[in-house]
Amino acid sequence: MNVSVRLWASMLGVAVFLGSAVLPAGAQNTGKQHVITSEELNQQTAQPAQTRHANENAIRHLLSSEEGQKALKSANVDYQRVDKAIGQLSDEEVTKLADRSRQAESDFAAGFLSPKTLAYIVIAIVIIVVIAVLV
Repeated sequence: MNVSVRLWASMLGVAVFLGSAVLPAGAQNTGKQHVITSEELNQQTAQPAQTRHANENAIRHLLSSEEGQKALKSANVDYQRVDKAIGQLSDEEVTKLADRSRQAESDFAAGFLSPKTLAYIVIAIVIIVVIAVLV
């Protein structure tokens, strides 16, 4: 029995020794700073939603402009229906349409587009939105 007590005592000693060696190593890791802070991580996860929101607003801005409203009326299209359809588009479609909307507004403001041409662009955007939602 004396041998089994010594065996258990030596196993307990080894376990205490290993436990005391591991605990300080774990305590050292808690003081290290992460590569990415939680604030940066939150910002990165919110960025796609913010980008989509900005793109949707660019499309809506063109459609709600005076020329956009005229184009919608001439095509007998309700703005509210198109507005709802914009939310159903994929991120890629919203990005493409927003780029086109921004370019059309920029060109119109610079005088490169006539009101009639801008109306055609608005109608084309509406058609794209409707087709994309239906498909």
